[in-house]
Amino acid sequence: MRHMRTDSYGSFTQITDADDPRLLPYRNIRERDLVGREQRFIAEGKVVLNVLFSSTARFEAESLLVLNSRLDGLQRSLNLPENIEIFCVPQHIMDEVAGFHVHRGILAVGKRKPQPTLPDLLAQRPKEALIVALCGISNHDNVGSIFRNAAAFEADCVIMDETCCDPLYRKAIRVSVGAALKVPYFRGMAIETIIEQLQAAGFDILALSPSSPLSIYDIKRQSRQCLLLGTEGEGLPQHLLKKLTTTRIPMSQEFDSLNVATASGIALSLFSRFR
Repeated sequence: MRHMRTDSYGSFTQITDADDPRLLPYRNIRERDLVGREQRFIAEGKVVLNVLFSSTARFEAESLLVLNSRLDGLQRSLNLPENIEIFCVPQHIMDEVAGFHVHRGILAVGKRKPQPTLPDLLAQRPKEALIVALCGISNHDNVGSIFRNAAAFEADCVIMDETCCDPLYRKAIRVSVGAALKVPYFRGMAIETIIEQLQAAGFDILALSPSSPLSIYDIKRQSRQCLLLGTEGEGLPQHLLKKLTTTRIPMSQEFDSLNVATASGIALSLFSRFR
């Protein structure tokens, strides 16, 4: 093992043994995601890592795993935090530890700091706010895409019920291009409790459903607007649709429905400040 020091970023540690205990957090990340284990998660790629490094109020970067071939350009491409541990490995060691071929060549272990309560998060939103609420979205690609749309149209936060998947799952972060680390969010509680707290905070809730008679193009945005989305198959629970204002995105009668991530992009575009 050898160490290389720089003036600004501490030491780089060269590791040549895949069983080195310092690499344990990176092991088998395809099958064994870090979410749920002491609030840690895996981030990958330069764009996502720079978002992680800039989100110090909500996350902490614990260590970095980088290919030897990527080391020379590391400081030019990443806004590295001071004193972060950086482990350097050859390609075969990284692939063996991760459990798949890591073509991006850069991984990091991040740790989520305690999230605020839902009332606190809502109270911190601006007087005029646009948020997204999700019910039962368990597909990591969809969650990642919804976060990407939320960032693109500057939604103020994303709220997820307890049946949604964690947005810090490795694939969700990657699909979101780091937006899951950028857009404030809350995950937990039953959707009924979430709706009660949204209404108590003054949010008008608009539930998207293909069965609604009301076109989304005929809806006027409220100052505090929440867009509520459910799963693609079952959609939102009927007992919620009966007591909320519903709307649909008009589309061909010859096709069943839109992907929920696509629907979120259309709705966010219509209700964003850019219109």
